Amino acid sequence: MSASESTTGHDYIAEYYDTVADYRERPDVQFFVDAAKHSEGPVLELGCGTGRVLIPTARAGIEITGLDASERMLGVCRKRLLDEPPEVRSRVELVHGDMRDFDLPRSFRLVTTPFRPFQHLVTVADQMSCLESIRRHLTGDGRLILDVFNPSLELLTSNDLGEEFGDDEPFTMPSGERVVQRARVVSRDPLNQVNQIELIYYVTHGNGREERLVQAFPMRYLFRFELEHLLVRSGFTLEHVYADYEGTPYGSKYPGELVAVARKSDG
Repeated sequence: MSASESTTGHDYIAEYYDTVADYRERPDVQFFVDAAKHSEGPVLELGCGTGRVLIPTARAGIEITGLDASERMLGVCRKRLLDEPPEVRSRVELVHGDMRDFDLPRSFRLVTTPFRPFQHLVTVADQMSCLESIRRHLTGDGRLILDVFNPSLELLTSNDLGEEFGDDEPFTMPSGERVVQRARVVSRDPLNQVNQIELIYYVTHGNGREERLVQAFPMRYLFRFELEHLLVRSGFTLEHVYADYEGTPYGSKYPGELVAVARKSDG
């Protein structure tokens, strides 16, 4: 049976998000929880999605606000929060909004961007607008953790356009669908440092119907010193750059991650 195909945004894969191995097993949660505890809160998480990091942070006793552009992702987060004790739910506020320009009625000691939502901002104007919004919402001693991937020159120049990759095992949803996730790079724009990405979900329903769901989005990659200059232009002082979520210094592995910790500059 041939699979029907549809192209989707984040909204229509929200139910699958917490089951995909790359998201479920990502080793960054404790890093962000520890940073939130160190800050003593409150924390603002941009691109909070289904609460993968937000809920463990609230469990750790920290007040946290989650902002996301997808109402459906926030809906999944709200459902997950229903399984949490009242004291955990009381520490969480969810906001439907755009990370490029937001106005919330409080300040935060820490703002985080787990799992690279900042890289969906493909222009410098959007990046700076986001950073300016973050800066407005930070307390005087507030900090930002900006999580992006470190570009691999080998991958950026590889000849694999259009080829699907991924070796995750199939998973089964509570409703019975069997899902296999793959990904591919559709196009590369080296001048603007933007890759067009597709995440592909092969879904087999209980009645045997097959479906191919495609989540398409751009990813803008940034290099280490480009990121530092962007932060300085936006009123931040870089404090640390890590290669992973264990606090390993940047440059000790390649490509590793590119996790920047910046402090709001004076003035």
